[in-house]
Amino acid sequence: MANEENHVYPQTASNTIKRHRERGHYDTEAVHSIVNTAPVAHVSFVPDPSNPAPVILPMIARIGHFSGAEEASAYIHGYVSTLLFRPRTASSLPANATHEEEGFPICIAATKIVNLVLSLTPFSHSYDYRSAVVHGHASLLDPEADHEEIIYAMQLITDGMVPQRWANSRTPPNASEIAATRILKVRIDSASAKIRDSGVKEEAKDLKNAAATNNVWTGIIPYVEMLGVPLPAPTNKVAAVPQYIQDHVRAHNEAAGADGVKGLISKLVSSVFGR
Repeated sequence: MANEENHVYPQTASNTIKRHRERGHYDTEAVHSIVNTAPVAHVSFVPDPSNPAPVILPMIARIGHFSGAEEASAYIHGYVSTLLFRPRTASSLPANATHEEEGFPICIAATKIVNLVLSLTPFSHSYDYRSAVVHGHASLLDPEADHEEIIYAMQLITDGMVPQRWANSRTPPNASEIAATRILKVRIDSASAKIRDSGVKEEAKDLKNAAATNNVWTGIIPYVEMLGVPLPAPTNKVAAVPQYIQDHVRAHNEAAGADGVKGLISKLVSSVFGR
């Protein structure tokens, strides 16, 4: 992904930002970075076209570019019996299409909150945030025919949690693990990101209200997602926390603290490792 050329997704009826157009972004760098750093993505689909009630599932999703593929795809993994990974979901296809050709419609949404925005009036309160929405068609990878891509997707998702974790764990997965897991590959048809980073925006009439401006505190509260002290499992036999885990915790927390709380983060990170 780091070497993938940045390009722009075409604007369509489904992905065009209509409110606050200035916040809209359609480049792959923005969209992919949000999805690939969000701890949870919400995946929506219609499992039964005869009963068009949508289902939304919290999942882990990562976007990557499998070797030889023309475009990057989103990958979602889960247990074989999960509703999203049942082959019958393909019944939502058009009558003249096959599961392999088209897949079934799916939407992936990911959001990261940056700041809580407190204004003079509740009407103007907001978040600073980074969000992405991906529309596409999903199909199950075949455990035999797509074995290499399944391994690629598993590594992509694993290293998306903690970089280098795949290489520093018991791999490759054995046959029973492969059989119990399903990988959904999502061909991205359209995507967009929406980013608000403007902080407090007040109405002119409120700024003229002396009673409000002299009594109501306004500003932002940085919303920081920190990683805590790594805690060993009861079955763990490795005495020291590996360096790659230490590096990830430190890098994550320093990046999260870049907006005004870097000093606090640095102290907390130092306390984690006794430095």
